[in-house]
This record gives sequence, C-alpha cells and structure tokens, in this order.
Amino acid sequence: MRFLIINGPNINFLGIREPEIYGGRTYSDLIEHIRAGCSELGVECEFFQSNHEGAIVDAIQGAYRRIDGIIINPAAYTHTSIAILDALKAVGIPAVEVHLSDVDSREDFRQISYAGKACCARFAGMGFDGYLAAAKHLVSVLS
Repeated sequence: MRFLIINGPNINFLGIREPEIYGGRTYSDLIEHIRAGCSELGVECEFFQSNHEGAIVDAIQGAYRRIDGIIINPAAYTHTSIAILDALKAVGIPAVEVHLSDVDSREDFRQISYAGKACCARFAGMGFDGYLAAAKHLVSVLS
C-alpha cells in the first residue's frame, strides 16, 4: 500500500509555531514519526506540505491512479477550501482527515471542515499519533 500524507499551511513551522498548542517537535520529527509507524504497517509513504491551496489540489490530483490512500491535515484550509474538498471527491481515493490539536475545543470557526466531508474518518487532538491512527484506519478500510 502507498499513502500520500498531505500537510497544509504552517505545518512546516512545527516547533516554532504556537508550541503551547502544537508542541516543540518539528515537521522533520513528524515525517520521521509517520514513516516509522507506516513502515511497521507495511505502508510506503509520500509526503507533501504546502502553504498554497492550489499546490495541495495539484498533489491530490497527482495521486489519482497512483496512491491507495490519503492522510490529509489541511490545516487552516480545513475551514475554507471547497477546492480541496472537490479534489478529494474527484480522485475518489479513500482519505482520512487529521489535526494535531483538538480543533473541536478551539475557536468556533474551526468547527467547520470542508475537506472532512470527503473523508472516511477524522482524528484530532492526538498530536503526531493521529497520523498513525489514520494510517491504521486506512489499512483496515483497504484490506
């Protein structure tokens, strides 16, 4: 199995950005954590991070007929991007939404998830381990 892990705006600033919410570990630490966990599941991973909505749409479209599952943390685009929702729906690849923080207990505007409408599951507030929960979920969906 091959998964594409997509991270949206500001995830590249982990360890710098609001450490009281996101902790002190870096984006490189996140990639290493996911890669190790997915390896144990027998899953190959590709990683993509962008601060640009169109680039995320391009990455989703580029996964068509090439990737078995998508794990996506759209970050701020979760609450604003119909384009990412439409791209996920268009490719028809099973996708899981992930958030490092518990978005349900944060600001009201974070209660809306457009991307989540195209996802088969959502894991939030589990930090880095949310990505591994998403990978396990996708493995079970695809098996």
